[in-house]
Amino acid sequence: MTAQQTQALAPATLDLGLEVGALTAALVDIPSVSGSEQRLADAVERELRALPRLRVERYGNNLVARTGFGLPERVVLAGHLDTVPIADNLPSRVEGGRLYGCGATDMKSGVAVQLKIAAELGAADGPTPAREVTFVFYDCEEIEAERNGLGHLVREHPEWLAADFAILLEGTNAQVEGGCKGTLRATVRTSGVRAHSARDWLGVNAIHQAAPVLARLAGYQAREVDVEGLLYRECLNAVGITGGVAGNVIPDECVVTVNYRFAPDRTEQQAAAHVEEVFEGFDVQVTDSAPGAAPGLTLPAAAAFAALVGGTPVAKQGWTDVARFAGSGVPAVNYGPGDATLAHTRQEYVELERITRALATLRRWLDLE
Repeated sequence: MTAQQTQALAPATLDLGLEVGALTAALVDIPSVSGSEQRLADAVERELRALPRLRVERYGNNLVARTGFGLPERVVLAGHLDTVPIADNLPSRVEGGRLYGCGATDMKSGVAVQLKIAAELGAADGPTPAREVTFVFYDCEEIEAERNGLGHLVREHPEWLAADFAILLEGTNAQVEGGCKGTLRATVRTSGVRAHSARDWLGVNAIHQAAPVLARLAGYQAREVDVEGLLYRECLNAVGITGGVAGNVIPDECVVTVNYRFAPDRTEQQAAAHVEEVFEGFDVQVTDSAPGAAPGLTLPAAAAFAALVGGTPVAKQGWTDVARFAGSGVPAVNYGPGDATLAHTRQEYVELERITRALATLRRWLDLE
């Protein structure tokens, strides 16, 4: 076994006493690609259980820690532990006020902010906040919806998530982003007749049959939709195409995979009906979907938080787990230090100043400053 393999199997350690930027770097340096979060979840659990004023629960690689001061209002601070696959961007490094590394912006900087507040509130001699806080750390956010750890908690332990308001620390450049778009994946299948490629007139090429599918995508005019004063831009794209049997065979099947990001004024069922309408005449099968969420920024808790943050809230131009909170009756917003436009890229980074700013804002909101 190599030294690198031995290190990967060894228990990971965290120090919640680190400055928040250094803690982010420590989190980034513990690989946690979707489905492989246990080592990081174990490290987070050890630190949370060492804090005497937190009640900690675990379900799989999902952790929930709650304060219990007897206060009338409770807020959730939530973040996912997983990342997309590493792209030669570990270990982390700091250059010019930026922390580079896989998951730096999506979303270990947000997790670091959660952990710093948990360490402060959970300490025996810690302060009493203005609100009760539930900290949620979950797995498998970056992959198919059925494996999402927050979804598992919603279904299996909804009582752990009961709250008046939730903040998801996804990357927003430390500004409030309201709601989120829904997401749907579907396959569009074409059929043909297999034949030898030297006698193509005896067959029907399924890949050629997919040309109208691609033409409809190329000519598609996506909606821009105002929902509660925020503008959501829909997207419909091919994200994969498969077909072909061998270099001398006319293929009898071709599958185009499409992803539809839809505004929160549409339900999952309406989104599926729209995709079927766009590809009318073809075999369309929905393979995965998750609903969007309306902004809800007129609700008192969300409005108060947005006012504290300042600036003008904008629409979340992606899908996030605010949809799961909203579906459970808990108003939620996106607010975190990362930059969503850098998520999933090789050059992923987070501005260290924004991590510090996000932590200061949440501490101020909880009356810890």
